[in-house]
Amino acid sequence: MKFLFDVFPVILFFITYKWGEKNAESSQQLANQVLSHFTAGNGVGLEQAPILLATALAILASVIQIAYLLISKKKVDAMLWISFFIITVFGGATIYFQNDAFIKWKPTIIYWCYGVAFLMSDFIFNKNLLKMAMGGQIVMADEIWRKLNLIWAVYFLAMGLLNIYVAFNYAQSTWVSFKLYSIGALPVFLILQSFFLAKHIQEPK
Repeated sequence: MKFLFDVFPVILFFITYKWGEKNAESSQQLANQVLSHFTAGNGVGLEQAPILLATALAILASVIQIAYLLISKKKVDAMLWISFFIITVFGGATIYFQNDAFIKWKPTIIYWCYGVAFLMSDFIFNKNLLKMAMGGQIVMADEIWRKLNLIWAVYFLAMGLLNIYVAFNYAQSTWVSFKLYSIGALPVFLILQSFFLAKHIQEPK
């Protein structure tokens, strides 16, 4: 449920974009009605309407997420705050300048924030994020925890690079689909990681 909650803005982004792509004139009309005051130009172009509407709803979804957690007096994870800040800034720039380059960078920035966090925690602060989160349930040697931490860092840095490659070498529609389907890479990564863990988990003493 938490996973679905976290990816809700991405799912909404995808659905809105695909609707706008299939209903270009309607999406342009709607975009001009609700977004024209937030753009630098005189109106929203036909080609940019789907991505601008999708971006606006993704920002709204992120606002609702944060508001729900605050109202419910639940903890807002640091990365959720970072994601909210990035989608607001880069999404806002996309809408204002009617330039999808900003929103295309958003997943990469988030991936790289994760990757850098894993690297900095280990090599600068001498703390292992994975061990801090999972050490109570899994017993492994410190050397293995460090390797696993590095694997996670490489995964997020690689996903960030892959997003940039797809975003600026393929059609906008292809990137939007990739943005959604790439979410499935994480469960696959976790399954592969389980084989690694199975070889190194120690029995509690």
